[in-house]
Amino acid sequence: MSTTTLLVRQNQLADTAVRTTADSTLQEGEIRVQVDRFALTSNNITYAAMGEMLQYWQFFPSGEAGWGVIPVWGFGTVQESRHPDIPVGEHLYGYWPMATHAVLAPHRVSSTGFSDGAPHRAGLHAVYNHYLRTNTDPFYQPLSEDIQALLRPLFITSWLIDDFLADQQFFGAGTVLLSSASSKTAYGTAFELAKRPGIQVVGLTSATNRAFCESLGCYHRVLAYEELEQLPAQPASVYVDFAGSVTLRERIHRHLTGLAYSCAVGASHVQDLGGAGNLPGPRPTMFFAPAQVKKRNADWGAQGLNDRLVQAWQQFSTAVQAPPQPWLVVQHHQGSAATQAVYQQVLSGQGSPRIGHMATMLTA
Repeated sequence: MSTTTLLVRQNQLADTAVRTTADSTLQEGEIRVQVDRFALTSNNITYAAMGEMLQYWQFFPSGEAGWGVIPVWGFGTVQESRHPDIPVGEHLYGYWPMATHAVLAPHRVSSTGFSDGAPHRAGLHAVYNHYLRTNTDPFYQPLSEDIQALLRPLFITSWLIDDFLADQQFFGAGTVLLSSASSKTAYGTAFELAKRPGIQVVGLTSATNRAFCESLGCYHRVLAYEELEQLPAQPASVYVDFAGSVTLRERIHRHLTGLAYSCAVGASHVQDLGGAGNLPGPRPTMFFAPAQVKKRNADWGAQGLNDRLVQAWQQFSTAVQAPPQPWLVVQHHQGSAATQAVYQQVLSGQGSPRIGHMATMLTA
């Protein structure tokens, strides 16, 4: 048996390579999972762009200097097991390498899931190390795996951004400005923010995606990037940065003199990434979703947080799939060559925002 993996050069994200290696013998307590399907979105590009800063490259070490494996969300099936509590055939949801297979070392096994106890993941955040058994997962519906893989991790981040801002009373602001407004995480955030009375949600996007963002129904106003200066400069506002563009960030900080908080989330504009620099106004602060999860686990308990997330997810996923024109159309890509090609497409930012890409490194 062998495993095929897509590698990405860490300092040149457009440079990829496919490696096939012979599988090693499992150790006692380990399982080998076939990675059945996973989502490819701009969120994965953020993982790569911030791989060094936020340790994303450490989840699935490539074994080759300068090369990394981008983590992806999706579903897998246990193909081989040397763990007494994890049977062959078990279906799992979680964080995978962009590969045909993954070896995990389950620990803290319960009826709902387990964590990967591999030594190299010991210091990494628990949210990404946890795997869920689909037969007990309240989020899981067998007929909507694609929607779950594409949107569930992004929506959880969206929900946590909205929850964080509300918990901080929006830093006294009445307007929230979202860049990369056509992205899935921005849409999920706008979907939640639009429920907040007194909050105006403004989307920034490319001119070609403006009509799409307006059709979503959760932005009070949508502007093309070149129209930014049409916004009133003085009222208190919050900027949620999904683009990561240093040029755009500087324009926003210089124009919005009433900017109360600058929240850095994503890096969809990989060609124009950069640091905070010497900007006027509040220093951009990275939003780290696991930190808000930890806070809410302390506030509400794990079950209380999960109940809120499940309820919000059900509302969002229903809206996304609502007829007559569902917001999301799924395309499937099979095999390493097809996965490489769609990765390049997502990296370049090309394609319709209505398209969701599901891939598998497996071949028929």
